[in-house]
Amino acid sequence: MYAENRIRWKKAVPLFLMMIPGLFYLCINNYLPMTGILVAFKDYDPLGGIFGSKWIGFENFKFLFHSSDTIYILRNTLLYNVAFIILNTLFSVGMAVLLAEITNRLAVKFYQTALLLPSLVSTVILSYMVLLFLDGKTGYINNTILSFLNRSPVSWYSEPKYWPFILLFVNTWRSAGKMSIIYYATIIGFDSGLYEAANIDGASAWQKIKYITIPQLGPVIIVMTTIAVGHIFTADFGLFYQVPLDSGALYGVTNVLDTYVYRALIQLNDVGMSSAAGVFQSLVGFCLVISTNILLRKKSPENALF
Repeated sequence: MYAENRIRWKKAVPLFLMMIPGLFYLCINNYLPMTGILVAFKDYDPLGGIFGSKWIGFENFKFLFHSSDTIYILRNTLLYNVAFIILNTLFSVGMAVLLAEITNRLAVKFYQTALLLPSLVSTVILSYMVLLFLDGKTGYINNTILSFLNRSPVSWYSEPKYWPFILLFVNTWRSAGKMSIIYYATIIGFDSGLYEAANIDGASAWQKIKYITIPQLGPVIIVMTTIAVGHIFTADFGLFYQVPLDSGALYGVTNVLDTYVYRALIQLNDVGMSSAAGVFQSLVGFCLVISTNILLRKKSPENALF
């Protein structure tokens, strides 16, 4: 028994050694910065540092939530993220199913690359791409589409009513392709015997998708949605700040928790309040993931994360 354990340990040593760099990076990148949580409960003084600043308890949280703008900011953050989750799931699953129907390998590689590219575009470049379409004087929509239809040009960066749809479109274009690759990788791992049996029974393409593909994708969709729910109070800063070009006329529909905290930090230099917002986002995300997992364990234990 001792000899067997010694052999197992010798085999495991190289694996532990390989794991050390990853653990070191994890501690430096993820756990060491967690000491910054203390800033949320202090009147942060750069000279005193984290541990030398005065402890003020929950004052930073009071300042954050006593603002008259807090309600609509939280509303924007929540509603946008709910819409993002629904649209990204629908489009990514749809694109993954279509990819799985393509039999030419070169074509599949081409479409995979095309779907993944938008997620690799930096937010700065993305904001200029949107500007090419929406610029009031030289934009493609005003100069080409609306001109062809004999419609008056629109001052897009001064009209809040259009931006919920613009942001939904841009986010879906940027994110759904990346998610579709995950679903596609799941689909190609399905048992091909199920589809062969369906073909023998005369099932149509839609019936195979409805009764085989979608049900088997269910666990992956649940996991991806649960992860997304954990970030439901965290917004894509670049999408809401840089894409609308920080236009003050659009604050009513583009101001979310992340942009609000950034502007407060720039204007007030209140590091404690910014840290409090981050702690709030983390706690809410944690509670939502735990709650979602509890519901999953009751309804469908096999699909629960833990």
